[in-house]
Amino acid sequence: MEQVPQSPVKRTVRNRKVFYIPGYDPIHPRRYRELYRTESTAQSLISGYEIGITPKKGEHYGWRVESRIDGHSVDAQVDVLVWSDIVRNSMASTILATYLQLVRTAFIYIGSGTLRRLMWLRKGPVIAALYPVGMLLLQLLIAVFLGLLVGSLLGCTLTAGARALMSLISSGDTSDLNFLTLFIGRSVGQWALGAWISVMVLQWFKKKDGKFFAYYLMHDYAYSAQSKGANLPDLEDRMADFRGAIAGALDEDVDEVLVVGHSSGAHLAVSILADLIREGGVSKDGPALGFLSLGQVVPMVSFLPKADRLRADLHYLSTRNELAWIDVTAPGDGCAFALCDPVAVSGVAPQGQKWPLVISAAFTQTLSPERWKELRWKFFRLHFQYLCAFDRVGDYDYFSITAGPQTLADRFEGRAPSKSRIDVPASKFTSMNHDPAKTPLTS
Repeated sequence: MEQVPQSPVKRTVRNRKVFYIPGYDPIHPRRYRELYRTESTAQSLISGYEIGITPKKGEHYGWRVESRIDGHSVDAQVDVLVWSDIVRNSMASTILATYLQLVRTAFIYIGSGTLRRLMWLRKGPVIAALYPVGMLLLQLLIAVFLGLLVGSLLGCTLTAGARALMSLISSGDTSDLNFLTLFIGRSVGQWALGAWISVMVLQWFKKKDGKFFAYYLMHDYAYSAQSKGANLPDLEDRMADFRGAIAGALDEDVDEVLVVGHSSGAHLAVSILADLIREGGVSKDGPALGFLSLGQVVPMVSFLPKADRLRADLHYLSTRNELAWIDVTAPGDGCAFALCDPVAVSGVAPQGQKWPLVISAAFTQTLSPERWKELRWKFFRLHFQYLCAFDRVGDYDYFSITAGPQTLADRFEGRAPSKSRIDVPASKFTSMNHDPAKTPLTS
């Protein structure tokens, strides 16, 4: 298919279709609706525009947005492309299975040399990846220590009681028998109670994972690592459904179709949009197509040995005129590969690379000192800041982008990439042995 030249004529957006692809998240998508409602209200008060949301009906969970920004009224529909059920299924494992995941995932990232290459880019997300390993090992050590401690105390108690009992009932020379009985009784009691205590402690840690995030993050990194970067069949089927929904919107009477991929959702969006364009799903006479990747962690997958599909899609999408791709990260987000060009660092940048435009949300500048101080050490909250209000908002305003009168392309036209952008190839694996014809077009 020939590349479709972008029209130089700017269009005012009155109707927009937004598709939001979450990251690896098992929670019901209503959390994103509530986040949008509360944070858009906060941003509108800061920025002086009007915005509100109402329920919507349809196949995909979402909401309608009505706004008046810069003197223009805009109607937007936001659909959340849900894969939380796949995430939940991947997390349904026992404590033992999680520790086996830990060993397997660590072996893949370390043994393949991927972890060392990722460290060349940003240490923050690598530390975030190592966090669940360290936390789970610490939990195991605490559980074993408490089990041994309680078992030892029980052993002392059993020994003292048994000696007193034996002294009362023994007759003749039965010291050897008494010693054997004491030894067996003490050992069995110690190990049984110690093991039980250790299991109880590990179960307590798992129940409290909403505070520790160790199991959640371990499942997250293990999900892609288990296939060494290749998509699993159920995920490919769901991505085909998503592609169909976006293709349908491109046939509707709207001014812009905007795809937003957050965290792990960013690399899903890359493959979905690459397939959509390959199959001719973007017409030059249709709505403008925008792709906004936020807090992306693409290298965590694209650096893996068998991520040929993702690398091929990055290579392909980076030159296309059918869309505008803006990548927004921030050095203050320790969970993202901030300002890393996902195409270039993956070693698959082609001649004539056009996308993505890598820009910074610059948390230290777009958040007031008071707000930054409040959020500075809330790492998971900062990973979602892209979807939230900024009290010193710059050219990145999530709510103006999703509900304002400018297309994504027009909003960032002429914008230079961040001076701190990282575009040095770092991946050990750069193969792109992917046959698009074998990618399912329908589920």
